[in-house]
Amino acid sequence: MSDDPVLAALLPRITQLSAVLSRGRVVERAVAAAGIDVDRPALSVLITLHTAGGPLRVGEIATRMQVVGPHVTRQVNELERRGLVHRVADPADQRARLVELAPGGADAVGRYLREVLGWFSGAMAGWSERDRADLARLLGRMVDDLTAQVDDEPS
Repeated sequence: MSDDPVLAALLPRITQLSAVLSRGRVVERAVAAAGIDVDRPALSVLITLHTAGGPLRVGEIATRMQVVGPHVTRQVNELERRGLVHRVADPADQRARLVELAPGGADAVGRYLREVLGWFSGAMAGWSERDRADLARLLGRMVDDLTAQVDDEPS
């Protein structure tokens, strides 16, 4: 266990942030405000595809979401049925299929992100550009490093 007081003070703040995001129902409120009728797992698939900036294989979506492939396959099938994503041939392997956002899916995820980012922007309205950039950089680094450490630990 670390005796670092900064780290000791960090955990309750991370827990508090998690509670604000969960109990504050940020995702659900943003979905409703954006007029999107999808559940959280389906939204995660849409956001993953948006963030990727292009089509992905189901396995890559699962890896990025840190879930198992069959879970993503079910979500993709439902999103495809609803016209929010579609499958395309992989140019590197014509036997394989990629999943990409359909125009309706891109529009839906764009509306959702505008809602969520608007809330974050409002919360950080008094922050300097440097503070905002530092938070993004440091939080990204922490999540990446913690994810790598957890992934390396035996279950």
